[in-house]
Amino acid sequence: MKTIILRTASNYLLPILLLFSIFILLRGHYLPGGGFVGGLIASIAFVLHAFANGLKDTKKLLKIHPGFLMPLGLAIAFLSGLLPVLGFGEPFMTGLWLEYPIPVIGAIGTALFFDIGVYIVVQGVVLTIIITISESA
Repeated sequence: MKTIILRTASNYLLPILLLFSIFILLRGHYLPGGGFVGGLIASIAFVLHAFANGLKDTKKLLKIHPGFLMPLGLAIAFLSGLLPVLGFGEPFMTGLWLEYPIPVIGAIGTALFFDIGVYIVVQGVVLTIIITISESA
C-alpha cells in the first residue's frame, strides 16, 4: 500500500540520497566509501522511489534501462586502468594523479575514474536485478 507520506518523503529523499552517494563516491579514495558503497546508496534511492511511486514511474525517471549502465561502467573502469599503460608506459592500474588538486574534490586521478566506473556498474547491476524481480512478480 502506497501512502502519501511515503510518496512525499521519497520525492525529497531521492535527490538527497543521490547527492550523498556522490559524496561517498568522492571521499572513497581517501576514507571509507568509494564507488561500490556510493553505487549502493544511489540504487537504494531509486528502489525507495519505486516502492513509493511504482516501478513504472521510476523507470520513466531513469530514462534508460539500467542494464546499459553495466558495460558503460566497466568501460570507464577498464580505461582508467589502461591509461597508464597507453599514455605513460606504466603497469596496468598504476595510479596517475593531476599535479594540482581541485577545490572541494581534491586530487583527481585514475583511482577516481575507476571508482566512478564501479559506481555505475553497481547501480546497473542492483537496479537490473530489482527491476527484473519486480516485473516477474
